[in-house]
Amino acid sequence: MAEGISIFQKLKWRGEVLAYDFLRLLLCWLPIDAISWLGGAVLKLIGPLTSKQHIVLTGLRTAFPDWDEAKIKATAKAQWENTGRTFAEFMFIGRLRMGERVTLSGQEHFKALIDSGQAAVMVGGHFANWEMLNVALAHSGLKMRITYRPLNNPYFDAKIRKQRADFGVDLMTAKSGPRGAKELMVALKDGWSVGIMNDQKFNEGIAVDFFGHPAMTAPGPTRLALNTGAAFVPMNVVRTRGARFHATVYPPIKLSTTGDRHAKIRKGTEDITAVIEGWITAHPDQWFWSHRRWDKSHYKKEPKL
Repeated sequence: MAEGISIFQKLKWRGEVLAYDFLRLLLCWLPIDAISWLGGAVLKLIGPLTSKQHIVLTGLRTAFPDWDEAKIKATAKAQWENTGRTFAEFMFIGRLRMGERVTLSGQEHFKALIDSGQAAVMVGGHFANWEMLNVALAHSGLKMRITYRPLNNPYFDAKIRKQRADFGVDLMTAKSGPRGAKELMVALKDGWSVGIMNDQKFNEGIAVDFFGHPAMTAPGPTRLALNTGAAFVPMNVVRTRGARFHATVYPPIKLSTTGDRHAKIRKGTEDITAVIEGWITAHPDQWFWSHRRWDKSHYKKEPKL
């Protein structure tokens, strides 16, 4: 923990953890389906009343300019429900077990990696309950490191890491910065596969087309695969019904190995962004729309319809 943190801040952090634990205590007697439903019902009611609603609506109007307002608002409400379910489920993530609550297709791609001994950069996005990707990866048979962004509250961060460890994700690597990049590079060269989300805005990234508008996107996953010779494998999860999910491992994206380095990185970043765009188009109510994917200026005006 960083030095110079005030007693007040530490007490505030501990209070947040205490509130989280109290809420878990209140809900722990309920079955996971009821907990998921309750989280969805609450956020479906509250979400549209928050300032994030403008971000959600602007994003949907940008991505789907041909939709009428009724469909835009219905999808916005559905994505709030999915987000609420996800947050509620996360408190009891250990109940969402592989085979029982999470099914998987594309296991042959895991097997091919294991048989070849090749490491992989497994690339996903914030869909459905994205923690289910970690559940699937924990049972893949691969040596895995999952990237994460440490929470500002160190006490909460330790608790969340422990919850992930309880279902098999106990090797976490800091997501950004030189240290994180170095750790990932070393891990891949040592035969560890890494799991990375690649669907959110990254200010230091490169601008690639996303639903017809430039969006700053992290080139790191593509760069890691190119630098280490790792496979570049998309992986996604969808909510099938209530607190049940289906994860899919897709064939590796073939990255160019010849030509200008910057062009290769851009092409790979464009390719994975196009894959993610396709996932969103298929299940627009299950993506995390409350994140500003485009530049802030894009959200200060209504997109042209």
